[in-house]
Amino acid sequence: MNNSNKLVSPAHGSEFRVLGIDPGTAATGWAVLEERKTEPKLVAFGCINTSKFKTNSERLVEIGNDIKTLIKKFKPKEVAVEDIFFFKNLKTAITVSQARGVILYELRRARIPIFTYTPLQIKQALTSYGRADKNQIQLMVKNILKLKKTPKPDDAADAIAIAICHLNSRKTSKLTSCGS
Repeated sequence: MNNSNKLVSPAHGSEFRVLGIDPGTAATGWAVLEERKTEPKLVAFGCINTSKFKTNSERLVEIGNDIKTLIKKFKPKEVAVEDIFFFKNLKTAITVSQARGVILYELRRARIPIFTYTPLQIKQALTSYGRADKNQIQLMVKNILKLKKTPKPDDAADAIAIAICHLNSRKTSKLTSCGS
């Protein structure tokens, strides 16, 4: 696994830890967030980058192995994965779907609860606007997590947004279940 940033030490306490994943074949973004006293904290983020010179099956194996490594290292309680919504390029949709399939397979094997979100849900969770552009999402990620600069690369920033979306969704679910 390459291109990762570790920001805080791994938790050994009662913090809730979520892994956000933005699937891709060339680059799969990932981010680990913890909820500490109801505030999200960025633990680590990065990308699984695969070589275009490898076969598709070799790339998928690499993604699967790196997902297993992330699970073992960060021990998330839940995982949020971006749902494939729409692609203009059918070839891209197929390869991203294959990568997403490998990711879901490894997560299921690890018995970690999986939650999926569409790009629209992620945008609405962060900006309250379903057509927000990448810059608006990245600005909200930076502001919500009180970061000095926008996380890079974009795939990792997207994974952070997915994890934030999931934490927000959990809070909403708790609020609505309390009122039932």
